[in-house]
Amino acid sequence: MLSRQANNLYWMSRQIERAENTARLLDITCRMSLLPYRITDTVQAWAEPWALPLIINGLASAYYARNPGPPTSDKVLRFMVLDSTNPSSIYSLMHAARENGRSMRGLLTAEMYEDLNAMWLELRGRSEIALNQDGINEFFEWIKTQSHQFRGVTFGTMLRDEAYQFIRLGTFMERADNTVRLLDVKYHTLLPSAADVGGAVDYYQWSALLRSVSALSSYRRIYRDVITPKRVAELLVLRDDLPRSLHACMNEIYEILRDLCMRDSMEPERLAGELHAQLHYGRVEQIMELGLHEYLMEFLEKLHTLNDELNHHFLAPVYGPEPKTPLGIAQNQSA
Repeated sequence: MLSRQANNLYWMSRQIERAENTARLLDITCRMSLLPYRITDTVQAWAEPWALPLIINGLASAYYARNPGPPTSDKVLRFMVLDSTNPSSIYSLMHAARENGRSMRGLLTAEMYEDLNAMWLELRGRSEIALNQDGINEFFEWIKTQSHQFRGVTFGTMLRDEAYQFIRLGTFMERADNTVRLLDVKYHTLLPSAADVGGAVDYYQWSALLRSVSALSSYRRIYRDVITPKRVAELLVLRDDLPRSLHACMNEIYEILRDLCMRDSMEPERLAGELHAQLHYGRVEQIMELGLHEYLMEFLEKLHTLNDELNHHFLAPVYGPEPKTPLGIAQNQSA
């Protein structure tokens, strides 16, 4: 298929997945902002709850350039939900996904395009009302439901051809990127003080992290015990039976690229295979010994390299949202 078609389908699915992930993150942030948050070190002052969604998505610099001063719930929600000048806002992502889908109507089923178009039309009426009438949590649930519905319609109606494979590839690339960022911020930046570790606030933070990837009930079924950092890392990195874990995402990505890659485009398959083997044969003890932050940053860098190779071998110049900037304490503090 044409690289332009592959590019539009790949980014359409990434945009829908990113909109869902943003809704999940903001929903959890709204709930966590109601808990007490104690800062004992001035260096941690930037890591207040409403700064974290900006940091995770690499949007801190863009936000602070427009909104000087401490981030507030109203400003962050408007920036990440409604701001049409922010290419990673839910509004911008859904609009871009709809436009990419509209340009590829010949490759989508009628049900897929109708669902995508209806999602965009309803979003325009819901978003401003949600922020003005304290219905933001219901709005986030609606975004998640619409994303799930579109994936279900895609799975249930689309021919299993290359177009279908690029849609799946975009979904799992975006999902893996999001899981890395969520997990790293919790480990590397979110703990307010050593005194709070193991306390009630710490427990609810870990619970919120698991809820943001729909993994809390799975954690309880598997471990049947208190939530510990090591087990959370094992669940979200190495378990291949959790849909949003890194291992589950790389299972799908590697399988897709084995079908798509030909003799002259083997580098994406090789990189995906390397990441897949790293997760398939990895052990949580080795990860913790290396340092989870270091492990996740290395993984994220390799994921970005894989995305670059996909662009080089399969896709036209990127017209979707700009790739998220790398996570980094120094960068985030300077924001």
